[in-house]
Amino acid sequence: MTRTPNGRRPARRTAIALVALASASALAACANSSSLEGSADSGASSSSSSATTTLAVGSQDYYSNEIIAETYAQALEAAGYTVDRQFRIGQREVYMPEIQSGSIDVFPEYTGNLLQYLDSTATATKAEDVYAALTKAMPSGLRVLDAAPATDQDTYVVTKEFADAHSASSIGDLKGVEGLVLGGNSELETRPYGPKGLATVYGVNVSFTPIEDSGGALTLKALRDGSVQLVDVYSADPALASSDLVTLADPEGMFLASQVVPVVSSRVDADAAAVINTVSAALDPADLVEMNRESTQDAASASAIAKKWLAAEGIVK
Repeated sequence: MTRTPNGRRPARRTAIALVALASASALAACANSSSLEGSADSGASSSSSSATTTLAVGSQDYYSNEIIAETYAQALEAAGYTVDRQFRIGQREVYMPEIQSGSIDVFPEYTGNLLQYLDSTATATKAEDVYAALTKAMPSGLRVLDAAPATDQDTYVVTKEFADAHSASSIGDLKGVEGLVLGGNSELETRPYGPKGLATVYGVNVSFTPIEDSGGALTLKALRDGSVQLVDVYSADPALASSDLVTLADPEGMFLASQVVPVVSSRVDADAAAVINTVSAALDPADLVEMNRESTQDAASASAIAKKWLAAEGIVK
């Protein structure tokens, strides 16, 4: 797939900056899953500072990121905070200086890509290792809150028919399957998670067919018609809402884990952090895929998508 060096498509996020920034301590504030509106147990709704605190919530110029930012914003508002929305700012080289300057207080990010931006020498790939390294790499005055189960990263996808036929739920389950063909943009052939990585990490042998649409319609057509059996699709791609596609687990961390994670300033206190962590705890991979489907296929607004999801999760009434 055609991507910038940090693993994102050019329209989504920017290349890795070859700088390492000063570290700061991380906060992991736990939150309950009860409604944030009118709950005496919610730290945010009981906070005396929430009524007078305005928090600036930002987003990338990317529809999925804006939806996530909107969930943070609406949850904070339900808890009594005033929110200044600063959405569609641009890419990392634009918004990171704004976050560091204190102009933005809350921003949805992605663990693996942010870690590589902050520390180009980082080698962690598994989710827990990436998060631990990221907490140490954060610039002074900033921290990450709890990472969500939801991700936006490279994954290998097969058809449900193929998965059922080979009892495949993980990449390693493909070991020994004959005649596998991997499809993707031409550079995938030389990526560390391409044919060589599959063989080295999982003992899975594949041939390769270039399909130059970055995991789009042509790639999925080739998968469905059997021209290829395995393709690289981003884990939050709205196409994965289809019931005939299966994302294979990557327990060995061949792909760089990139979970949704909030980056926050020092103005976000423990009560506000608890609100945001409640959102993160509820945001699973299927939720993000469905949100993205509603945006791209139903043309629903980020605000409407966030409101619907928050209500369904019981976070905001």
